[in-house]
Amino acid sequence: MTSFDTSPQLNVWRMLLALAVVFVMLATTGWTALRTHRESTALQASLAKWEHGSIHGLHLPDPQASPARLARFFASLTPHEQDRLAHRYPLAVGNMNGAPVRLRYRANHVALDQARKVEKKRMHDSRLSTAGQQEAGRRMHRYESLLNPKRHILAFDPEGSGRVAEVFGNLTKAERISVVVPGVDTDLLTFQRTNRRYSAPVGMAKALYAAEREQSPTTRTAVIAWADYTAPDGLGVDAATGLRAAEGALRLNALLDALPGRAPVSMFCHSYGSVVCGVAADHMPRRVTDIAVAASPGMRVSKASRLGTSARVWAMRDATDWVQDVPYLEVGGLGHGADPVSSSFGARVLSARDAQGHAGYFQPGTDSLRNLADIGVGAYDAVTCARENDACRADLPRTSTAQRA
Repeated sequence: MTSFDTSPQLNVWRMLLALAVVFVMLATTGWTALRTHRESTALQASLAKWEHGSIHGLHLPDPQASPARLARFFASLTPHEQDRLAHRYPLAVGNMNGAPVRLRYRANHVALDQARKVEKKRMHDSRLSTAGQQEAGRRMHRYESLLNPKRHILAFDPEGSGRVAEVFGNLTKAERISVVVPGVDTDLLTFQRTNRRYSAPVGMAKALYAAEREQSPTTRTAVIAWADYTAPDGLGVDAATGLRAAEGALRLNALLDALPGRAPVSMFCHSYGSVVCGVAADHMPRRVTDIAVAASPGMRVSKASRLGTSARVWAMRDATDWVQDVPYLEVGGLGHGADPVSSSFGARVLSARDAQGHAGYFQPGTDSLRNLADIGVGAYDAVTCARENDACRADLPRTSTAQRA
């Protein structure tokens, strides 16, 4: 929910909850079907080409096959053959869970370059309005930025408002993996920001990666800025329901199931991103050891124990965050349930001192970022609890000497 910090807008939430019956009626008469996200046409076209493709006279495997099955297929190919598939089906390979990570990077580079050329033409298309041409220009510049050879794009989809995921660090050799899941108003153009940089997914992930390396320089870490779902657009009905979260949860777990290696994974879920993580929790792989939520409007359960996960559940909220005034309840599908920082919820409540509002949790120098980094590298005995006691550190594994180094 990266845009919620601009103003409280609490009356909007209260109005939505008060109109629960109206929206439920809309949902039962087809509104939900109209709003449900459809698979992007460009990606669908690339997948369709893949499904009719072949190599050495043999059909290519089902792109929806298990990550293990697809990994075995790619492992059977030479580097040249892999590269040929990446260039022939860039969107399919770039978003294929099970394809080698570096091959996905190469495929998405090809797809980004193709998308950049499309938008460059649209900038001068006289059939578009001035606003349309300006939008094309903004998208083209974003693609140019993502095409930087130093960037590692794990997923990319240009359709609609756009979806993207980026990796910081070496994902295949990481000893600890962190995944940042952002909230509303997250799309291609808001994936990174120059102003208020730590409120955008790229800024969040880069800050977390730097803090993890500072906390444990000898631990090989990787952080994924995961904006590969269709987030709600502002404070509307989508933000007050679990529809987008349910769709996002499927995509999130598909990614988690396909991560390389066996490194422990920590989830860092901000605002509506915590709704996504809450819905996804019961199907997350067991290698997910921690789920930490910040500025959460709820995780669509009444207690942490009902998330259906063996992962440790952490929660934090800054005292100045307006989200604390959102009604923590669920009525007719609207609202996201209990407050994760409440004692009755049962999460380990962390200090978020100095976070300064709804979008400041990844700001360098804050307790919140230090605590998230401690979790990311497994330095559990270094976390700072929100309350005066040390209850959030009870029954935790001790930090190894290597992690403290």
